[in-house]
Amino acid sequence: MKNENKVLACVDRSHFADTIADAAAWAAARMNAPLEFLHVLDRHPEIGSGEDHSGAIGFDAQEHLLQELSDKDAAKTKAMREEGRLFLNRLRERAIAAGVPAPDTRQRYGHLEESLAEQEAGVRLFVLGRRGESAENTQRDLGRNVETVVRALHKPILTVTENFKAPERFMIAFDGGMVTRRGVEMVAASPLFKSIPCHVLMSGKAAANGPQQTAWAKATLEQAGFAVTAENRPGDAETVIARTVEERGIDLLIMGAFNHSPLRSLIFGSRTSDLLRSARIPTLLLR
Repeated sequence: MKNENKVLACVDRSHFADTIADAAAWAAARMNAPLEFLHVLDRHPEIGSGEDHSGAIGFDAQEHLLQELSDKDAAKTKAMREEGRLFLNRLRERAIAAGVPAPDTRQRYGHLEESLAEQEAGVRLFVLGRRGESAENTQRDLGRNVETVVRALHKPILTVTENFKAPERFMIAFDGGMVTRRGVEMVAASPLFKSIPCHVLMSGKAAANGPQQTAWAKATLEQAGFAVTAENRPGDAETVIARTVEERGIDLLIMGAFNHSPLRSLIFGSRTSDLLRSARIPTLLLR
């Protein structure tokens, strides 16, 4: 199977994996693109046997202990890989049932953002969960890896919430900037959203050329065959977007992501993270 322009679904062993699989299968089928599931394993799994290895021991005992720990490490690594293989096979079967002909699977050791960045050249769309395994037992509404991963990548990233369903109406949070203008052109040229009604929203501080900007976006999408509504709605972007999503029954949001540096986000907060928390629907992030 060719890996060029694939949909890459990043999954971990949490109950969110099924949602990611469903969203990735939907996207791959819509774009007629190869689908791959990637499971990244911790590079240094902890053994944690609970045994007491303290105290003075002789050289032979040291050698025996090191060999015993090495054997345990190898056994645990083998078990992790086998559990991961079974986990990925289940997701593969789920995607096949959803209409994807030959999904691929891959496991690798490393850090999540580095692993994804290394494969970016062959990826058309990344799919990952808004939350993951680390959020299983917490009330965190946004996974700790989301911002780090998104900042490390440059391709579109579909972040999904629980219980994904195929969108029936999507919205572009449009600001007239380079990123969202490219996003409009990408949507117009891609089969991913074809035949799905679109709403273009410009919010935030009112701009003198705002109506002209949204008119351009509307015309670009209409020329590609989309049914489009567009509006300029001044006000706090987070509040306006969340309200419009609810009022218009939006199933999926498209927006630019993390345009400022991590240091600026640390000092002033991240508008992208705020929007992801307030808009509890799948969100396609443009970099």
